[in-house]
Amino acid sequence: QVQLVESGGGLVQPGGSLRLSCQASGFTFSSFYMAWYRQGPGTERELVAGITSGGGKTHYDPSVKGRFTISRDNAKNSVYLQMNSLKSEDTAVYYCHADDYDEYEEYEYWGRGTQVTVSS
Repeated sequence: QVQLVESGGGLVQPGGSLRLSCQASGFTFSSFYMAWYRQGPGTERELVAGITSGGGKTHYDPSVKGRFTISRDNAKNSVYLQMNSLKSEDTAVYYCHADDYDEYEEYEYWGRGTQVTVSS
């Protein structure tokens, strides 16, 4: 079965850092665009960062650009989100997402999420 399992969330003070991990299984990880989304209380789920299947290009929401770094290790079927200089507005549940963007039959998968709380 397909699984995306996030880890690394927790409570951190403003200005601190966290590194999220997503372990994938059950599909051809290296064929998928990977992304991190987040959803705060009372907000819509939003794209935070994305990375192409080979890791050659990345995308960031302007609110996190320069602070967050997405990376992947296809040999480990894993994608990561390094979060630095965290702010209270970064508080959210962070979700791992996979999408092959196939033009004929698209597949996408979601993790269950990991909570990140930035508070003093």
